[in-house]
Amino acid sequence: MGRRHARQVFMPNLYVFPGGRVDRSDARISAASPLRADVMARLRQSGASAARAHALAVAAVRETFEEAGLIVGASRERDRRSVAAPWRGFLDQGLAPALAGLSYIFHAITPPGEPRRFNTRFFMARAEEVPLAGTLESRSELADVRWVPIEEALGLPIPWVTGEVLKHVRGVLSGAAPDAVPFYRRQRGRDIYGSE
Repeated sequence: MGRRHARQVFMPNLYVFPGGRVDRSDARISAASPLRADVMARLRQSGASAARAHALAVAAVRETFEEAGLIVGASRERDRRSVAAPWRGFLDQGLAPALAGLSYIFHAITPPGEPRRFNTRFFMARAEEVPLAGTLESRSELADVRWVPIEEALGLPIPWVTGEVLKHVRGVLSGAAPDAVPFYRRQRGRDIYGSE
């Protein structure tokens, strides 16, 4: 997790996971390993096409590199096409996104009325099950980037949805979480909790 800078308009000074929007280049990046069939199926249930599901997972890997310095990637022969700016430093190392270790765990849509709105899918990977490279470090968008135990993270200043995701991850790790992907959204002034 990392703390958003005080000067940022949206969620300043709150601790969040690395993340962000899908870049156009994310859909064109070849992966070193594809999403597992069960993860692809869950993303498709959430309304994503197969191409969009790939792009969502690739974006999560890219954002983790851009904001925290970690590469979830494996060796792959370099694509001879020019490298889009967001991918420089990642693909230049002869690595490509490794998606096989990612799990799709949570879906949330920011409530209406917020200064910025997102339709966000959250991914999780167990560090021992994915190829990791790079150095965990603070970068442009996040300060104090570090591994944080779940109970400690729940005591940090975090957005409400981050707390819900952390509680779900705690359930996943303990085996107590339901098999479905939680889905939060707000409609007609009511919070709606469902699953995918």
